[in-house]
Amino acid sequence: MRKISVVIANRHQTSISLEDEFYEELLRIARKQNRSLNQLITQIDAQKQIPNLSSAIRVYILNELKQQNNQP
Repeated sequence: MRKISVVIANRHQTSISLEDEFYEELLRIARKQNRSLNQLITQIDAQKQIPNLSSAIRVYILNELKQQNNQP
């Protein structure tokens, strides 16, 4: 488990806890989108349907992987 400090929307500092596998996948997605980790987490936070940010990040990663698997 990894605890990460992030700044959301350039103003709000928070921390999230993610398993190493989720953290590595989140970094991969951010690199693929040419975004910083803070930018990607800010987007996830703004669009989340789940109150808990760490859980929302896991769901986001799952959905990204599902989309990749559906691409030809």
